[in-house]
Formats: sequence, structure tokens, C-alpha cells
Amino acid sequence: MVDATTSRQDGKAFYVTTPIYYVNDKPHIGHAYTTVAADVLARWHRQRGEKVWFLTGTDEHGQKVMRSAEANGVTPREWADQLVETAWKPVLETIDASNDDFIRTTESRHTERVREFWQHLYDAGEVFPGTYEGPYCVSCEEFKLPAELIDGENGQKLCPVHGRPVEMLSETNYFFKLSAYTDKLLRLYEEHPEFVQPESARNEVVAFVKQGLQDLSITRSTFDWGIPVPWDDEHVLYVWIDALLNYVTAAGYRTDPLLFKQVWPADVHLVGKDILRFHAVIWPAMLMAAGLPLPTTVFAHGWLLVGGEKMSKTKLTGIAPSQIIDTFGSDAFRYYFLRAIQFGSDGSFSWEHLSAVYTSELANGLGNLASRVAAMVGRYFHGSLPAPADAGPAEQVIAERLTQTVRVADQAAVSLRFHEALAAVEAFVGVVNGYLTEQAPWKVAKDDSPEARARLATILYTAAEALRAVAVLYNPVMPRSAAALWEMLGAEQSVGALAEQSLTEAGNWGQLPEGSVLTKGAPLFPRIEEPEAS
Repeated sequence: MVDATTSRQDGKAFYVTTPIYYVNDKPHIGHAYTTVAADVLARWHRQRGEKVWFLTGTDEHGQKVMRSAEANGVTPREWADQLVETAWKPVLETIDASNDDFIRTTESRHTERVREFWQHLYDAGEVFPGTYEGPYCVSCEEFKLPAELIDGENGQKLCPVHGRPVEMLSETNYFFKLSAYTDKLLRLYEEHPEFVQPESARNEVVAFVKQGLQDLSITRSTFDWGIPVPWDDEHVLYVWIDALLNYVTAAGYRTDPLLFKQVWPADVHLVGKDILRFHAVIWPAMLMAAGLPLPTTVFAHGWLLVGGEKMSKTKLTGIAPSQIIDTFGSDAFRYYFLRAIQFGSDGSFSWEHLSAVYTSELANGLGNLASRVAAMVGRYFHGSLPAPADAGPAEQVIAERLTQTVRVADQAAVSLRFHEALAAVEAFVGVVNGYLTEQAPWKVAKDDSPEARARLATILYTAAEALRAVAVLYNPVMPRSAAALWEMLGAEQSVGALAEQSLTEAGNWGQLPEGSVLTKGAPLFPRIEEPEAS
């Protein structure tokens, strides 16, 4: 990952991806959680002045999608088209995602490049025919090892992720020589510990690979919803070794050399921990076999838990993002999941906790601070930000704390410690709220002396300037609220566009000029009494 103290100077874009999501059903907040994290990371790097490429998309082949389509009486392509246009693309707007590209694995720019990739590996002797027999989880679209399965009723063997019976398959397929990359992968993990993050995920992958890898079946012959194998039209490519290639096909692999040079290798692949092995074992082995550069980091985040279980479409425990956003707004959605859960660990969702965080940190914290400052500048200085007098010890504390906050938040965010970044900014907001309470400008305003007026001007300028920096720091996380705060401060006219403000220089004091026109608009975070959980 990019060092927090530097910006890219090599002309390469910071490339961040989500996994591409299965279109067997509509998205739930678990999918939105991953996408929001990727979006915040992308926006954060943009706010640092870097070029960014942010990719997301949909995975539309495989047995699970085919069965969902059949259950709904349509073809797999019709099912995919319908869900992409009515559910998956709209949810990106709902959560305010700023992706630069959206790839579908049914697009020719993907399918043709996938065929070329595997034809190349076949010609190079990396692929051979064989027979596979063993357990397969359709929900995971994954061949399982017998030791991974859990016992169910009547002697059934269940997938440990979905709790559903696996199917025993016996097929004549083509195999990728994955076992040949065992030592190379172990060397990769040792020499580049940043390749798999967090550390717990890396330890899991290393232990798995040290047990020895089996060659991977890369084709299916019992159904036809997939990319046809170029050298054998009776087979289609296994959905995962098709889907993983989206990261390069969307980046111009074999079609746009200039884009590919600017974008690849990816800086961060964000994935759920249940698909870690595909990304940290199979994917780098595929790239090694093809002689392509490896991504810098595969980061596996934890699960969102509801009632102690992983949120899942299969188990019907999914909550649509709109169910939360219709009540709390997209910014609060984005803030809460990255603030309340340590990225990389599992986290439980509850409406009560969301409501508590919204009320205490957003409505009573940032929202109240912005409202108080705008109201007092309006009341005491007719809405025009006054010039500050000489700063005293209290103002110096605010300025120094801001410098520290920017440094800590930036280092944390680019390292995907989002909860630490947001905790730092939220704590700074609390410091500024405390500063206002201690300085009591409403009491100072009762004194008409020149000294008191100068002191009042200094207090309100300090609070407004602090909010200027807070708007920049929160813009990647809460773009709507940050824009409203920026407008409230009159900063668009006096400082410039919010998107153009350097995040790493946000701590430089005194950027909001005197004379900026502050207006108290609608509350940034309206109070919510009784959130609905349905």
C-alpha cells in the first residue's frame, strides 16, 4: 500500500478494486460495506491529489447464477441484465460510490481476453486434462476439501460458510498446475508480507499453502453458462478463473496498453475473508504463470454479522442498503460501518448501535458544532467571518491538535485502518466543541469593548477554520455532508472547490479567509427519534 507520507510520482494511478459481485440476487449491506470501503479509499487518495482508478462490477457466469435464472423462469443473460440494471448499478448511486469503471463478466472486453489468457496458458503447458471427483458448494462456486466440511443431518456434509449440503461432482475437466506454484507463493508471502493483509489473513493463507496445493479444475462440462473453453467447446471455464481476470481485463489487458501501464498492477484488492484463498492463492499463481505483475495487496475484511451469523443472501439474512439509508442517509451509512467496525475483523450490525453513533457523533457532535458556529457568526458578525486577533494558548492547542489529527487520520486511512482515521477526526470535533464550551463566545459577546470583540472574533474564526479542515477530512467518507458543511462555511467562494483541497495540507492553519460568508442551512444530520428496522 502507498506510504502515508508520500504521493505517487511515477504517473501510475492508485488502483483499488472490490470483488465483482454475484448476480444471483440483489445486493445487501455486506456488499455495500466492501464497496463503501473501496470508495472511501479511492476518494481519500484522490483528496491527496493522486490519480485513482476504482473498479467494481458483477460476476455473471456459473452454476449458481444459472439456477437462480431457471428458478425465475428466464435465461441467465436475461437474469443478469435485469439485476444489474435494477439492483447492482442503482445501489452504487444509493451509497454514493465514485467508481471509475463497472465491469460485467458477460462483456466481450472481458470474455475475449479471458479466452486469450487461458489459451496462452494452455499453449504454455500450464493446463492439462484430468478427472475431478469431490464435493462442490454451488453457493460458494467452489470445490471443497473434505476436511473443510461440517456434519449435517442424516450424514450430509455441509459447506462451512453457507451451511448447505455440498454436491458430489465427477467430471472430466481441464486442470491448472496450481501445485507447481506452492514454493513460489510461499516465497511471495515471506518476501512481501504486505501482499496479504491483515496479518491474521496472511497467517491463514500461509498455513493453507504449506499443506500443499492441489492442481485446480478450471473447466466445467455439465452445464453451459460460462465462457467457452477456446480449445474445447464442450467445456466452459470455471467461474472463478473467469471472474478473477476482471481486474486486468477492465484495466486494458491486451486491448489498451497505455491504460494497462497506468493502472496495473492493482494497489489494493478488497475482498471478504470467505473469498481470500481465490485472491491470495489462485490469482497470484495465475498471474505468475502468465508472467504478469502481481497486485500489491489483497486485503480481506471480516463479515458483517446479524444475530451472530454472517449476513447472507443464501440464508435470507441480507438487509438492503436502502433500508438503512432511507432513514439515516448515505453519509451516516458510510460513516457508521467504517467507524464502528475495525476493518479486517468481523462486526455485528444493530439498529440500536447505528442510532446511538448517529446521534452522539454526527447529530450532537459535528452537526451541532457546525450549527452553533454558523449561528453565532450570523448573530454577532452578520454572517461574515471576522479576522482573528492574536492566538492564545487555547487556539494554539486547536491548531496543533489539527496538525496531529491530519497526520494520524491520513496514515490510518491509507493503511485501511478506517476506524482509527474516523476516530481521530471525531475526537478533534469533540475538542473543538469543548473549546467553544470553555471559551463561551455567547458570554464574551455581552461585552462591547474592543478587546472583547477581538476575542469573540478569534474564538469564532478558530472554530470555523477547524470546520474547514474537518470538511476536507470527512469529504472522502461523507461527501454529501462535507459538501453541505463547505457551503455553510462559504468556502466554495473563498477557498475553492472542496474536491481540490489537499487532504495532507488540510492541517495548515488559516486557509479560510476573513470575510467568508457563513450561512446556517438545514441540519447536517437531522435528529431521528425512532428508526425503522424494516
